[in-house]
Amino acid sequence: MGIIRAFFILLLLLPSLTLHASNFPRPAALEPAVQFWIKVYTQVSTNQGYVHDNEVLSVVYEVVDLSPNASREVRNQHIDVAMQRVRVALNSLGNGKRSDLNATESAVLLSWPAGTPSKTFTQAAGRVRFQTGQSDRFKEGLARSGQWRQHIHEVLNHYNLPLELDVLPHVESSFNPSAYSKVAAAGMWQFMPATAREYMRVDNVIDERMDPFIATDAAARLLKTNLRVTGTWPLALTGYNHGAGGISRAAKAMGTTDIDVIVFKYKGPAFGFASRNFYATFLAALEVDRNPGRYIGRVQIENATNYDVLTTQEYVSAQALARQAGISIEELKRHNPALREPVWQGEKYIPKGYPIRVPASQLALPLEQAVASLSGDARVSQQKPDRQYRIAAGDSLSTIAQRYGTSVSNLMALNGLRNHSIRSGQVLILPGAAQHQPLTAAQVASTRARLASGKPQEYVIRTGDSLWSIAQRFNVSTQQLAAWNAISYKKPIQPGQRLKIASAG
Repeated sequence: MGIIRAFFILLLLLPSLTLHASNFPRPAALEPAVQFWIKVYTQVSTNQGYVHDNEVLSVVYEVVDLSPNASREVRNQHIDVAMQRVRVALNSLGNGKRSDLNATESAVLLSWPAGTPSKTFTQAAGRVRFQTGQSDRFKEGLARSGQWRQHIHEVLNHYNLPLELDVLPHVESSFNPSAYSKVAAAGMWQFMPATAREYMRVDNVIDERMDPFIATDAAARLLKTNLRVTGTWPLALTGYNHGAGGISRAAKAMGTTDIDVIVFKYKGPAFGFASRNFYATFLAALEVDRNPGRYIGRVQIENATNYDVLTTQEYVSAQALARQAGISIEELKRHNPALREPVWQGEKYIPKGYPIRVPASQLALPLEQAVASLSGDARVSQQKPDRQYRIAAGDSLSTIAQRYGTSVSNLMALNGLRNHSIRSGQVLILPGAAQHQPLTAAQVASTRARLASGKPQEYVIRTGDSLWSIAQRFNVSTQQLAAWNAISYKKPIQPGQRLKIASAG
């Protein structure tokens, strides 16, 4: 009777098993790559890595141990030495050497099937690669995933997408909402700025890539678009890394949508190691995520935070809201990572329509009541306007920062710059709102008269002021202002700060 019951249960499950297999096939040709990435996710940590062949992923030459306390430069030197050692061994084998082998040569020879021709070793010498381990990050990511997994499932269900897609953040960021790559991909779902702007808001006030809730919805819509463009989930997922248009062109060039054929035969110039392996890494992450006990042992999954959420109907002061709700500005910032520095520095309001999140347990007053009880100047109908500067020939971020009493890092953060490169004619957003009230002509004349009499004058800094603008106003230099007040003209000044202004003579 038990056997018959089990048979009927299996029949009921067959449709879902078939759906899984048809959505995310695991071709035999990709299995060595899948197994390689499973090992990367489960057997070596970020203080280790594999020296391996970048095409035949079943060929791993050695495991390199890296000092956790060493600098990146030292670690890279250690990796370079190991890779060069393997290249030398491959070239020796490529030249026909088969006896009196040293330890590295013996290990490299055993990494390949018996009878591998010398030509293969010579070719492989140009394909040596290092892959850092991820076992510690994967385990940490699996624990973190509990904070957002339910939300991810709700979003995937909303768009009628397979739940297996919930493991994609393992591949992208290890479920780290603060992740930022060297190529400017950001957030848990690792959106590039240009792609993100098709689905989210990314500007000097808000970067919704950093909000795991908003970015999840954007990722689901992008994946649904990719599926519509490419026709299959393996291609749609590869398109998440390579672009849906790029992988569609690859499929057309190969005359097939079979992911394994495209991975091994397509040689497009932009179809590099990451793109070729993206689907295999997804399959590996899916395998480990669904079977953690088999691969990484017991993991304590974090619980989702019970948030009080309020979508603002007006522009709101972050500082005033934090005070009214009885939480620190640091906590408000931590749970609303999409809001950028101008909001936290008081130069911008929390935008209208933004879903503010705070753990309900931390609130002295529910968000709705806190916002409703804000004073008129902390809850307004318009955003503070930007101050802007058009870059002139010869300008640098350093000279602009000095001129406006701010820092290079602040300018870069405000304008989303990843390096110091700027061009003439480019418009920069400056710290401070443009709506501050300047001194009247009579006030400036009165102050200048007092300065001419030799009496020092005290000036209270206003929002939007800079040392340069104050110096211009009173016909002195920024260096003089800095000297009179024992401050650095490179350090930002703050509203409410008092400056002594002496005679220019």
